[in-house]
Amino acid sequence: MQNLGQWVLAVTGIILVAEIVTGRHRAIYSRGDWFVNGICIFAGAVVRPLGAVAVAALIGWLLPAGRGALSWVPFVPAVIVITLLAEFANYWVHRGSHILKDSRWFDWLWRMHRTHHTAKYVNVLLNFRISLFWALVAGLTWVMSLAVYLGQAKAAGFAVVIFSFWGIFTHSDFRWDDTIRRHRIFGPMFRGLEHIFISPGIHHSHHGYGKDGGNYRNFGIFLSIFDWMFGTLHIPNGRPFRYGIPGSTPHWADDAFSPINIGSLLASKRVKEDENAPA
Repeated sequence: MQNLGQWVLAVTGIILVAEIVTGRHRAIYSRGDWFVNGICIFAGAVVRPLGAVAVAALIGWLLPAGRGALSWVPFVPAVIVITLLAEFANYWVHRGSHILKDSRWFDWLWRMHRTHHTAKYVNVLLNFRISLFWALVAGLTWVMSLAVYLGQAKAAGFAVVIFSFWGIFTHSDFRWDDTIRRHRIFGPMFRGLEHIFISPGIHHSHHGYGKDGGNYRNFGIFLSIFDWMFGTLHIPNGRPFRYGIPGSTPHWADDAFSPINIGSLLASKRVKEDENAPA
């Protein structure tokens, strides 16, 4: 767990190379994608941990007497509870970011999350295409930081391992689950498991639209039980008709730094400069 970052990079690298060799990355990136992915991956490696530190500091300020209060809880029960709480918190924050789209007061939450959805593809790199500020509101960040503060650092670290590697596999372009789901014998059993665990197909569906797509459902990361419980689970038959979100693509700077509309501000500034330029 101490070398989690190295393991995540190693597994991601292996899958990325396999995707590239098999042509899964050929001619799919726009100029904006290169900017957004680069900023999210490299700048995010620094900014997102700082966001987690800020959340941890706030928790310490709100609960000054809580440090280490649950250190007596055994490891296995702690992992189970932390995983369930983190998934539950993620479900509602994630679902809220989609439901509150175009809301007068909370549209910023959707724009912050939108970065992860504007890509017109799903592959292992998409797992890291996340707004630099998402860690400030993400359910996983808050639950993991709280668990560490309460004395369950090892259990929280193990839960982070689960969520990290599950995210890598469910974002991969390799869709091994489609074959299993269509199998005459194993298909029904696999569909049963998909009511508990998120499969690549379930998460790919969340990133698509049209047939077998829809970002208004399948909000889980590791567990699908809350999607099943609250009526948002959709088990697809194959890949969605299209990936991404319908409509125009935001400026790459708006995407990378959302909810701050840097690209729009720059464009507005250029328009004003052009208007004020001598004829």
